[in-house]
Amino acid sequence: MNICVYGASSDAIDPRFLAAGEALGREMARRGHGLIFGGGGHGLMGAVARGMTQGGGSITGIAPRFFNVDGVLYDGCTEFLYTETMRERKALMESKADAFVMTPGGIGTYEEFFEILTLRQLGQHQKPIAILNALNYFGPLQSLLDSTISQGFMKLACRALWALFEDPVALLDFLESDEAHQVTAKGMKNI
Repeated sequence: MNICVYGASSDAIDPRFLAAGEALGREMARRGHGLIFGGGGHGLMGAVARGMTQGGGSITGIAPRFFNVDGVLYDGCTEFLYTETMRERKALMESKADAFVMTPGGIGTYEEFFEILTLRQLGQHQKPIAILNALNYFGPLQSLLDSTISQGFMKLACRALWALFEDPVALLDFLESDEAHQVTAKGMKNI
C-alpha cells in the first residue's frame, strides 16, 4: 500500500515527535508499504522518510519546483516528482496514495488533512485516514471535531472517516484492516 503521510516541515520541535515519525517510517518499510510525501527533509516529513530509508522502503517525494533549494528536500527518495504549484502537489499526492496519515504539524498539515477528510465525506475517495497522535498532540483537535459533531455542524456518522492512534503499529494495523476500507459517505453530508 502507498501511504501518503502529512506532517511538520520544521525541526524546531520536541525531538520525541521526530522519533515518533522515524518509528512510523521504519514500521511502514518493515511491512512493505511505500511512502508518498511532500518531499521535505526536515520535521516529521524528514523523520518519516529517514525511518523508511532505515527500513529499506520505497519513498516518493512530491514538491513544487520552487522548493528545490539547498537543504529543503529529502535527498534519499526513490523517486522525486516536481509540480508547478502546491495545488498540483496535493492532487498528485492524493492520486498516488492508497491511504493517508496525518502526523503532528502546522497549518499546512491541517489544510491537507481537512481537504482529504472533506473529499472522503463527499464521496470523492474511499481511502482510509489515520492520525498519529504522538504525545497527545491531536487531543485538542479531536475535542474540536467532537464539539463540531455535538453542536450539529457535522453528522455523527462522519466520526468513522478518520481514526486516531497513539502508536504506529496500531495505526498501520488499522490501515491494513478491512474496517478501514468499509466506510462510505452515505448519510454523512449535512446538505
